This record gives sequence, C-alpha cells and structure tokens, in this order.
Amino acid sequence: MSYEVFWFLPTSGDTRYLGKSDFGRAPTNAYMRQIAETAERLGYDGLLIPTGASCTDPWVTAASLVPVTRRIKLLVALRTSVTGPTAGARQAAALDEALGGRLLLNVVPGGDATELAADGVFLAHDQRYEAADEYLSVWKRLLAGEKVDFAGRHIRVEGAQNFHDPVQKPWPPLYFGGSSPAAHDLAAKHVDAYLTWGEPVAAVAAKIADVREKAARQGRTVRFGVRLHVIVRETEKEAWADAERLISHLTDDDIARAQANYARMDSVGQSQMTALHQGRRDRLVVGPNLWAGVGLVRGGAGTALVGSPEQVVERLEEYAALGVDTFVLSGYPHLEEAIRFAELAFPLIAGKGPVTLRDSAQTGGAFDIRATAVAAS
Repeated sequence: MSYEVFWFLPTSGDTRYLGKSDFGRAPTNAYMRQIAETAERLGYDGLLIPTGASCTDPWVTAASLVPVTRRIKLLVALRTSVTGPTAGARQAAALDEALGGRLLLNVVPGGDATELAADGVFLAHDQRYEAADEYLSVWKRLLAGEKVDFAGRHIRVEGAQNFHDPVQKPWPPLYFGGSSPAAHDLAAKHVDAYLTWGEPVAAVAAKIADVREKAARQGRTVRFGVRLHVIVRETEKEAWADAERLISHLTDDDIARAQANYARMDSVGQSQMTALHQGRRDRLVVGPNLWAGVGLVRGGAGTALVGSPEQVVERLEEYAALGVDTFVLSGYPHLEEAIRFAELAFPLIAGKGPVTLRDSAQTGGAFDIRATAVAAS
C-alpha cells in the first residue's frame, strides 16, 4: 500500500524523557530548521507544525523554513477561533506562494477553553464549530477570487477581497481533526482530509465511516489520515524497553496533574484519548503494538506504535486498509527518531526506499572492508 508519511516539529520543546529531566531541548528556530532539513533529506512527505499557547507561532515557523526546504509539504495550523478569515486568506496565499505550492492547512477551532479564554475567545464547544463553518465559508470564497459580503452569527465581513492568489487552486488543501458530532459535520462539509489520533483500528474505522457517510450526503469525498507517535527498534524487545524508558522519569503526581488538566477540557477527542488508559500505568497497551503511555502527560495525540519495523509497518497498513493515506508521525527526541524511523521502516513502505547503505560492509573507519577489497584487487 502506498501512503504519505509526515513528521512533526516539536515547537513547544523536545525531550528524551517525558516529565522532568536534564535532557530537554528548547524549541529554537535553529533546531526546527535542523529537523525540517533532515526530514526532507530522508524523504518524508510533510511536516506538521502544531499550535497552542506553549508552541512557537506556526506561521512564523513555517515561513522560516522557506529558504531551507524545497520539496517537503508544511501542514500549518489555521486557527478559526482566534483569527479572521480575511487575514487568514492573505496569510495562506502569501505562504503558499513562498513555498511554491507546498502549503497545507490544519483547521483548529480549539479544544481547551482556558487557553482560548487567554486569547479572548469565550465560545462554547459547538459554537466554535459554528464559527469555524462560517470562517471556512468566507475563507474559501476569498481564495477562489470572490469579493465577499457575509453576515453570520460569529463572522461578518463587507467587501472582503483577497488580491493575491495562492499557487494551489482554488486554495491550499484543508486538513482537520475532531471527534465530536459537530467536528464530523464540519469535516464532511469543508475539509479535504480528516485526521484522527491513533486509536485502536475499530475505533478509527468507525470515525472514518461516519465522516465518509456525512460527506457523501453533501456530494463530497474526504481523504483520511492518522496522527501517531512511533517507537521503532530493530527488535520488539528493544522497542518496548525504550517505551518504558520514555516514561521512566514520570511520578504519579506528574500523571495526576496532567490528567486533571485534560479532564477540564471540553474536547471529545481528548476524552477518548484519556479513556484508553484512564491515567493508569497498567493499562497502557490498548491494541496490537499500540501503546498509550505518551498520553499520560501529553495532551492531544497520546498513542504510539511500538515494535520492530515489520510490526509497526503492519499496523500502519491495517489503518491504510481502512482508507488512510497519510500518517503524521513523531518520536522523542524528534531529530533522532526521524532518522531512526526512516532507516528502519522506509525500506518496508511502498514508495519509500533505503536511506542508508543497507547490506554493504561498513566499519565506520577510514580503512573499511571495501577499501581493503579494492586494494587487494
């Protein structure tokens, strides 16, 4: 099966261990550029640039990658609750032009009411999706070249116009993830690709079926993707050992504080992530090679595929069999794990290939076996 493989920029910081440790990495622009350049060189298809109060600005980060990337796509957050559609259309057109048509947009209405309040947004859960519907209705018309008058419950514009076209017509593709009925309705009406966090296969299948059915009622089709962490090692035993190592610095208090924070959110997707493990260390294996340990203290995507390259690719293909054509992956720390996943898993993925000199004799020294063989001949 052929599918796209994206990587992730840790714009709120990176680490070798979840929780407190001496190995944290600041999300400097130099580090983000290093990850982006590495991911492009290895053959990843795209990069997700996240958003949130603890993240550096995704649009500024994406713009900084224009001069250091040539091929890789950038999936950038479109915050429908905290920006206006006219300004958002201008930004999208400008960045898509700068990237030569490599921009993708990740629609984010927002799932944390406290964080939104700090940005001056006081909309209830379903109201955020109503506002996103209005936002995208205006945004699409602007990028399609229309002059727009619109008066809705949440958005009003008069004589709005976008004067500079994006490279991608009529607009850069829209991605989106959400688990509530309101979110599925928005996906069915507006987006090109629906993303779900890495739940067990049956749960993902149910989400895909619901969005697909709702889109069909509107005469539309939607693509699908899955957002996951990965811990891939040469053997399954090594992979599970490193999964445990990742959370080895966590205390019970760390977990309790994080879970209390997620419990106050009105995000249905976050509730479903939490329900997989319920904050318990003894309930982290939630499916074949599917581990929920990341979600003990990380909001959003909280599951990882853990195992040998063959096992992890087999699990990816189970999702692909449902119609998934994009995987957005990550691992801690993100620079090293981007390299490790590409080295171990890409040879098993259709459309990818070896990124190392597989099966050739290498000693790591100046006088290796190949040089000796040439000299002997």
